[in-house]
Amino acid sequence: MNFSKILTTWYLENKRDLPWRKTANPYPIWLSEIMLQQTRVAQGLPYYLAFTEAFPTVFDLAHASEEQVLKLWQGLGYYSRARNLHATAKHIAGNLNGIFPPDYKSLLQLKGVGEYTAAAIASFSYNEAVPVVDGNVYRVLSRYFNVSTDIASPKAKKEFTLLAQEVLDTENPALFNQAIMEFGALQCVPKNPDCSLCPLNESCQALSLKKVAELPVKIKKMKIKDRFFHYLFILDNENKTTVNQRTSKGIWHNLYEFPVIETETPVSGEKVLESIEKKISGASHITLLESETVTHKLSHQHLHITFWRMQQDTVFEGGLDYEELNKLPFPIVLHNFIANNKF
Repeated sequence: MNFSKILTTWYLENKRDLPWRKTANPYPIWLSEIMLQQTRVAQGLPYYLAFTEAFPTVFDLAHASEEQVLKLWQGLGYYSRARNLHATAKHIAGNLNGIFPPDYKSLLQLKGVGEYTAAAIASFSYNEAVPVVDGNVYRVLSRYFNVSTDIASPKAKKEFTLLAQEVLDTENPALFNQAIMEFGALQCVPKNPDCSLCPLNESCQALSLKKVAELPVKIKKMKIKDRFFHYLFILDNENKTTVNQRTSKGIWHNLYEFPVIETETPVSGEKVLESIEKKISGASHITLLESETVTHKLSHQHLHITFWRMQQDTVFEGGLDYEELNKLPFPIVLHNFIANNKF
């Protein structure tokens, strides 16, 4: 029994019951693949169900407002995925009559669709014989074949894609691609896999060489940037508040936030208070709401956040009450703050 046969046999006995596996329709498959980029299935599944209920077809998603899309995406992170998802839905609905491109090369032309996602859709929807190569696949292949190439290096993608193509079951690529990905997710896990239960343990090179914990190799480390945000939760004379939309490129593009003072380094409460008094005329009853700074970790940035509540002797144009505020899409750290500070 060869590598691909063992994997597909294991998959048919152990696969998770996931809704996007019950269809060849490219729309829900595309949705799931975009949502599961950088996201665990357990976290992404509720969002997938919410999206398919709100937008059952690509036309429904295309006709939604960006605000609606971002609100449903709230908390899933990497918000550029949501904006690209919406843009692609508009393109498919408006320019392609709602029909997804039918092959790997054409799928690559869609915004937000890279090589992995195009291969996944092409194989799962159209049974095209193209290999999928995600983190799970890197791990399975590197261990089974004892490949020590740094998976963060420029040459890794080509090397592992060629290897995945060699072992691909070209008669049933959809089944094989699902199998190898699921095997990496459930059996050949990153830390402490139970190799005694692995159906490949008799031929796995990493296991025979006692290198399972060393593979795959990943040397490159991302530099983390620290940023310091001091959010101003301001209430006017009508007990309404004000927010801004982040329109500049960078994190949280087009999401909403309270007025903010950003500093390059940690600063004392007294310094923040001085900045608030300069920035907000007529501010009173200024209070630091959390005794400890909230640290919100993104893939490449750590945001150190404080929240300050105050009154301002004015009436905001377009001021928002609590219910109106909750209709807007916020970064999850701000959404949680709002949920805990009803006014």
